[in-house]
Amino acid sequence: MIQPAHDPVDLPRYLARIGYDGPVAPTLEVLRALQAAHIAAIPFEALDVLTGKGVDVDAGSVDAKLIDQRRGGYCYEQNGLFLRVLQTIGFDAAARLGRVRWMMAEDAPTTARSHMVIRVILGGRPWLADVGFGAAAPTAPLAIDDPDPQPTAHEAYRIRTAHGEWLVEALLGDSWKAMYMFDDVPQQPIDIAVANWYTATHPSSHFRHQLIVARASDTARYVLRDNRLTIRFTAGRVEQSYLTAHEIEAALGDMFLLPMRPHWRPAIARAAVMEIAA
Repeated sequence: MIQPAHDPVDLPRYLARIGYDGPVAPTLEVLRALQAAHIAAIPFEALDVLTGKGVDVDAGSVDAKLIDQRRGGYCYEQNGLFLRVLQTIGFDAAARLGRVRWMMAEDAPTTARSHMVIRVILGGRPWLADVGFGAAAPTAPLAIDDPDPQPTAHEAYRIRTAHGEWLVEALLGDSWKAMYMFDDVPQQPIDIAVANWYTATHPSSHFRHQLIVARASDTARYVLRDNRLTIRFTAGRVEQSYLTAHEIEAALGDMFLLPMRPHWRPAIARAAVMEIAA
């Protein structure tokens, strides 16, 4: 069942889930605090796609999974929940869909609109909020109308116009890496449902073939891709290691705060032999 994007969320339950006890009002300061707390508490993961369970993006399913079961999710779940939280608080917030360009050549073919983001208007100014981009989700809102680099506690980002859309880029090391492109076209719940179905079921979706988990704390960003663990510390140091299946299980609980499910083990065993250290 598809639910309207403005379905209210149980705000006290959500705030307890992300460990936030600060002010609740539609301000930029609150948006910043909520975005950082959300990304630190609720990991990015698509294990239900990888294991064939599928993903429901209706409000009840998302709240049960991300809040009650203390699971994570991918962009439609993460940003779907965050959008409803912002709307419940009173923010002028709406869904948008973007075309992922992450780790693609500049001349790579156009991709589908498969990444959900949130556009927030504050004092007449547009902001981008995104808690669902996994390996590089900005931990603070970004001003859409500012083409200059915008620092966060982790990477710096910039948003520039390209081909009539906005291109979001992250600074990794000394290089700007394209993340995705989006525009200001309104999206309805059915648009999100269709994009989610494509991303969760299409044979070419990388979530069906790779274990991808990410979380960003106030000191580091953790990214697990199959068995390759990358830790990018806010101080600038980067560590990378390759994990066994047992170590992946431990990391899911200790580093990514995910309660282990026994039916994940076959997928974890496959992931443990996918990445080979050079």
